[in-house]
Amino acid sequence: MNEEKSCIIKHFSHYCSLTKEEKTLLLSLEESPSNIKSGTILWEMGDAANEFCTLKSGWAFSYRHLENGDRQILEVFLPGDIIGLREFAFSERLENVRMIDDGVVCHFPHKRMLDIFRQSLPLTSVMFAIGSRQQALMTERLVTLARRSARQKMAHFLYEMYLRLRQTNPDISNQFRLPLSQEQLADVLGLSPVHVSRTFTALSESELVFRDRHHLTIPDLAALCAEGQFDDCYLTDNVRPLLGDTA
Repeated sequence: MNEEKSCIIKHFSHYCSLTKEEKTLLLSLEESPSNIKSGTILWEMGDAANEFCTLKSGWAFSYRHLENGDRQILEVFLPGDIIGLREFAFSERLENVRMIDDGVVCHFPHKRMLDIFRQSLPLTSVMFAIGSRQQALMTERLVTLARRSARQKMAHFLYEMYLRLRQTNPDISNQFRLPLSQEQLADVLGLSPVHVSRTFTALSESELVFRDRHHLTIPDLAALCAEGQFDDCYLTDNVRPLLGDTA
């Protein structure tokens, strides 16, 4: 595989510079890819937790069903993300994971992660950094659900998606694809689908976000950032200083 096309290498390169050997190790996590259709469940809560997967392409999300039938989406995964890190120390899955759109997923056992830990200190450090980021994303999502207004919730989430996409695609413009449905956005933000629609309308009238089906245009990124009261401190992680990496 061409390392220039590897999302996981682009993802890890955000945290530190990688040697040729480390890139080869990461490419091994993208072996035996499986084409997965939109809506496919990768695993369900209670399943055996004995492997991770890398999302080579496509989007996915983790979620929990509530007793009243409602669904809460916990995390949105983008190309290059590793899914299942939080369950490394557990024998059973703690959440369901489903594909948002068509994609390519590469499964690898927990033992493969231990092999990487033995072979590379920088990659081990990055794995810990990614785990820390996932925890920070979850914390920020909790604050959004509990304390932000509908406009702030939407603006904050959209700007977060833009920054996360830019991590593996630094040439991304203010126009990008957001494949989540109105119902999925509602389940991320703790709103009703109708409220999601009204919020998009309000943001459009304020010329902050324009949506055409699954395509977004953000005319003024700084204005959207201000609307969501966005502080990117939880997305500016890296382990370069720790590893003496000045690149």
